[in-house]
Amino acid sequence: MIISQQLLSVNGLSYTIRSAMETDAQQLSDLRLQIDGETENLDRERGEAFIDVKGFEGIIKTDAESPRNLFLVAVVQERIVGFSRCAGVYLNRFAHKVEFGVCVSQDFWGYGIGKNLLQESVAWADANHITKMTLNVMETNEKAIELYKRFGFEIEGVLKNDKVLSDGNYYNTIMMGRFKNDRSVT
Repeated sequence: MIISQQLLSVNGLSYTIRSAMETDAQQLSDLRLQIDGETENLDRERGEAFIDVKGFEGIIKTDAESPRNLFLVAVVQERIVGFSRCAGVYLNRFAHKVEFGVCVSQDFWGYGIGKNLLQESVAWADANHITKMTLNVMETNEKAIELYKRFGFEIEGVLKNDKVLSDGNYYNTIMMGRFKNDRSVT
């Protein structure tokens, strides 16, 4: 699905949040690879599950045509610095929900980009009769967990010892869900 473009300014940085376009595929492939190497908050290490330009073109095309998917990008001066996706399932028993994921380049943390991508995704879900959003987050990513809670997400479960990070230790994955109109953002 496609949404209207939003222009935002946070902490002196102006950026746009808009739907991804097929012409974004190269930047998205490069950015995903970069971000995977910047943080251990995501599932992948740098280079794992690599998505090339053709792969991103296919995802963007599918998401643009699907009423159950949303692919957003955050753009600063024509450079994509973050993105999010809501991916729906087409089995009837799961047609009411989408899974949300987000990532932002470390150079652009602190500008509300992740928050605004989430806010646009929640608004889209609520407007499109999607009653549940789910996500997974590392237990150590406390800022993200608090942000998700402010948007009405609740902890639904814990996958214990789910990931091994570079320090050799095991970490839990927190599964969170949000039900439409459950809570308001504060």
